[in-house]
Amino acid sequence: QVQLVESGGGLVQPGGSLRLSCTASGFSLNYYAIGWFRQVPGKARTRVSCMSSSDKTIYYPDAVKGRFTISRDNAKNMVYLQMNSLKPEDTAVYYCAASSEYLELGCPDEYDYWGQGTQVTVSS
Repeated sequence: QVQLVESGGGLVQPGGSLRLSCTASGFSLNYYAIGWFRQVPGKARTRVSCMSSSDKTIYYPDAVKGRFTISRDNAKNMVYLQMNSLKPEDTAVYYCAASSEYLELGCPDEYDYWGQGTQVTVSS
């Protein structure tokens, strides 16, 4: 089965850090563009990071730039999102995603595979 499974979410105080992991199974990530998204109740899902298939393009929106870091380990078939200096507004369900479209540069408009999400709550 083709699956992406996130882990590493939880409750953290403002200013704290979390490292999210995403494990792929049923396919190999080495030629896939990847992304991380988040969603809160009543709001649309938004992208917090993406990486081209070649790792030459890495994108962060202003809301998380300088605080979040996306990375991958193709040998382990895993994707990571390191989140530092967390704020209450970062509270959301976080999803990893992968696109089968090979992109040397840039991020895809659509993603083929999605994880089930992991809850991140930033609160004192």
